[in-house]
Amino acid sequence: MFAKIKSEGLYGMNTFDVTVEADISSGLPRFDVVGLPDAAVKESRERVRASMKNCGFTFPVSRITVNIAPADVKKEGSFYDLPILIALLRASSQLKANADDYAFIGELSLDGEIRAVNGVLPMVIQAKESGVGAVFVPFDNADEGSVVSGIDVLPARHISEVVAHLEGERLIAPAFQELNEESVLGEMLDFADVKGQAKVKRALEIAAAGGHNCIMVGTPGTGKSMMAKRLGSILPQMTFDEQIETTKIYSVAGELPSGARLIARRPFRSPHHTVSAQGLTGGGSSPKPGEISLAHNGVLFLDEFPEFDRRAKESLRQPLEDGVVTITRASGTITYPSDIMLVAAMNPCPCGYAGHPTIECKCTEAARKRYNDKISGPILDRIDIHIEVGAVNYEMLRGDREEEPSAVIRARVNRAREVQNQRFKGTSVKCNAKMTPKMTRQFCILSDDADELLNASFDALGLSPRAHDKILRMARTIADLAGSEMIELEHIAEAIQYRSLDRKYIL
Repeated sequence: MFAKIKSEGLYGMNTFDVTVEADISSGLPRFDVVGLPDAAVKESRERVRASMKNCGFTFPVSRITVNIAPADVKKEGSFYDLPILIALLRASSQLKANADDYAFIGELSLDGEIRAVNGVLPMVIQAKESGVGAVFVPFDNADEGSVVSGIDVLPARHISEVVAHLEGERLIAPAFQELNEESVLGEMLDFADVKGQAKVKRALEIAAAGGHNCIMVGTPGTGKSMMAKRLGSILPQMTFDEQIETTKIYSVAGELPSGARLIARRPFRSPHHTVSAQGLTGGGSSPKPGEISLAHNGVLFLDEFPEFDRRAKESLRQPLEDGVVTITRASGTITYPSDIMLVAAMNPCPCGYAGHPTIECKCTEAARKRYNDKISGPILDRIDIHIEVGAVNYEMLRGDREEEPSAVIRARVNRAREVQNQRFKGTSVKCNAKMTPKMTRQFCILSDDADELLNASFDALGLSPRAHDKILRMARTIADLAGSEMIELEHIAEAIQYRSLDRKYIL
């Protein structure tokens, strides 16, 4: 007796169609699973055996062979439990109903309960693209699966519910949940809480408007972390495609918040400075997304930037340049998206008080140099905006002046982003910071005065070609915020001042 059941496979973010084939034949009792299964897939034999017995089904005392095709692709994870059980029920004639138009995803407990698994969203998308009409998923994964339109997502708590649906006795309603954006977004921190620091807020507004990377240098207590945590409140709202992209990463990583259908707020990831290079980029025997990919379409905030391991810092080079992280292992190569906005913060010296107006720095010149040498030139060159964060005086801190709220800043950011959306329409580029060199030449048109200033600054500051292009892209964002078609003198002058800290602290 023989049966075929559809399922889906997952390797990194790559999905593929899977067919679970079950053959029951005469011979000495044996249960073999073939098709390059990993340990979790092999262990499904015992989970399936116990589930069938404890749910009132008869486990076949025969020679059982289960093949998970395609046989040349390694299978990982516990989500093949449910399709293996359904295939055995069909092959042993305990389930008469036709299951050809269904796909099955889910891990089984020993009593037949269907447990949640990682990666349901990308697998449901793959099932839809393959023409599957309906897919059974664990009840706890129903919210993320219901995001996909054009396919019925059937959430089940127990295998008895799956069998009852297939036999037409008790149908499962397809999952659907109205997205309440406010409940997903929750309350966000506001720039109105930050006293003073107008220059830094301006720099972060430019960063948000153009998607530029940023580093803040300042003494302790000046509000670097406070402002970085409020950056999300002025970033533009994610598009639906961006939400799907980000949610897929969180689904694969098993980091999707309970009850969330989509990641509707731009991610803000802030790993501790002891994180390893693998923790940032991702990895493991079955490579999972790291902090860089979990910040995709959002912000990666690295506080105390010099204290991060050098290998961890240098691992940022390729993602910042290419927008992807590629992990190669013996089992294969996985590419995770990493279109991030990097925001870093650091002190000017080991004690933190170099340049403070009232507290004397106790560091030697050699100690300052060793501290600043922890950040390499290539990494600093990839960061667009370098901004110095000064101390806030008592009058500013205790004053009655109301600070500009995030909603007002975000409105300006949205207007600038709308200009960029029209500019890059039909391309994969989303913002000024991601312009190609060809686009930079096409859209960054300088006035004569602006061109003269940039020409003089290039040699005076010893700028690299990459820094030259980043200044042009920053100036383009500043001009967009000002509603100007051409980059004028004041736009390029403001952009150039944001490249000065590498000369003051690093060299």
